[in-house]
Amino acid sequence: MSNPIHHVTAIAGHAQRNYDFYTKVLGQRFVKRTVNFDDPGTYHFYFGDEAGQPGTIMTFFPFEGVGQGRVGIGETQETMYRVPRQALGFWTHRFIEKGVTHEALEQRFGETVLPFRDPDGMRLALVGIDGIESEEAYATADIPADVALRGFHGVNLLLEDGEATAAILTDVFGFEKQGTENTTTRYAVRGAKFGGIVDIHAAGGFLPARQGAGSVHHVAFRAKDDAEQADLVRKLQEKHRIRTTEQKDRDYFRSVYFRSPGGVLFEIATDEPGFAVDEPQETLGEALKLPKGLEQYRSKIENVLPPLVTGNQAAE
Repeated sequence: MSNPIHHVTAIAGHAQRNYDFYTKVLGQRFVKRTVNFDDPGTYHFYFGDEAGQPGTIMTFFPFEGVGQGRVGIGETQETMYRVPRQALGFWTHRFIEKGVTHEALEQRFGETVLPFRDPDGMRLALVGIDGIESEEAYATADIPADVALRGFHGVNLLLEDGEATAAILTDVFGFEKQGTENTTTRYAVRGAKFGGIVDIHAAGGFLPARQGAGSVHHVAFRAKDDAEQADLVRKLQEKHRIRTTEQKDRDYFRSVYFRSPGGVLFEIATDEPGFAVDEPQETLGEALKLPKGLEQYRSKIENVLPPLVTGNQAAE
């Protein structure tokens, strides 16, 4: 049993700016528009591939006027996407053309990486992977399928000491240690197509992270169904004396949460039922979807949420 990344959830500032960057600049599909179940006056956006497959989904809580976050100990430092290796030239030129903050290409663990930031300063990277050119990808009018993003490569965690978190990855989620470069150790799920990498950057002495715009809120790992999720919860408690929250129904998956030993908030999310449970795959993201308990307050919620101009970015 192995459990790669299901989704990554982060905090953004301006909702329209967040939507425009992930759909129009990165070419992601707007998979779901809903609200923060715990704060329904705030959007919850989901961006991913055409079907919203686990391992492709970046989600955001856009809080208007939120303060800037600070990357530090106990947080996800960077989220990495997969692209065909020959697409890195296309993306470098695109970032220049669109004014996206980015760095020079670099090598990590034998892979070519293009680090960049979104408008809120969140650290992201494109990782060039050989042999994925033929994979299906969500194309837009100006991003052809042969260069489009293909889900997550993984995440990089910035921790004071990575050993206890690494034990969770290997004992519970089925990751294997692959190697170390400088102060970063790579763990991987063998054979995972999406989200199979977690890099742990051990950096003692850094300031702790401060959550805000540009911060990753949590990283979710996949469980096939409720039974597998329950098995993972049992392993966490028996092997590591870590208790999770009770299961929470997020409509598109069912979740439990726990704080990892290094301070990062982890989630275990089921693959079931998926994003097409309340709207057809063809029209994902077009309508505001509310959890059943909030549907009676739709007009009030819609009046509170900031305006959002959306459009189908898919090429005809």
